[in-house]
Amino acid sequence: MAKLGPGTVVAGLTLGALAAVGLLAFQADGAESRAGAARAAEVSASPSATPTPSATPTAPALPADSGTGLRVVYSVQAHQVWLVDPKKNPQVIATFKVLPGTVEPAPGSYRVYSRTATGTGTDKLPIEHVVRFAQQNGVVFGFSAAVASGTATPTAGPSAGLKTGGIRSGRADGQALWDFAPNGTPVVVVA
Repeated sequence: MAKLGPGTVVAGLTLGALAAVGLLAFQADGAESRAGAARAAEVSASPSATPTPSATPTAPALPADSGTGLRVVYSVQAHQVWLVDPKKNPQVIATFKVLPGTVEPAPGSYRVYSRTATGTGTDKLPIEHVVRFAQQNGVVFGFSAAVASGTATPTAGPSAGLKTGGIRSGRADGQALWDFAPNGTPVVVVA
């Protein structure tokens, strides 16, 4: 067996110590991320928290008159959106609060007919994930997220006097709807 010199032993111990410190740092970072996620989950569980793209226990139940099959459901009274996929369990894969424009779409069944990744809303705010589903009396109705809202709840309503049909969500919810609803996806509007 070959003898190891003191330099080799010191180098080996140094490498071992660096590996141990790296492992501990990695574990600490993971613990911090898990703690942050737990704090975020606690905050999102509070009634005043930002809606997240998922069904929450405090969210209103899917309206019984909302149709069948894969669909986006929007309640005019509750200002709530449900993303429904009957092939999933649970069928409601996300639900979240929204902020309507100055004009609401009439209850009925529609289909997504147009999508735009980014743009400017009729209220002159930069928006993203625009999913349009109806036009009534010169007003275009669609879901979008105001870029300035970050991941928080939608920003305050549009300027007075504008006829807007934009139904605004937070950015995370806007992304969830964008991913769920390509052109042709049914949208059911209920009272």
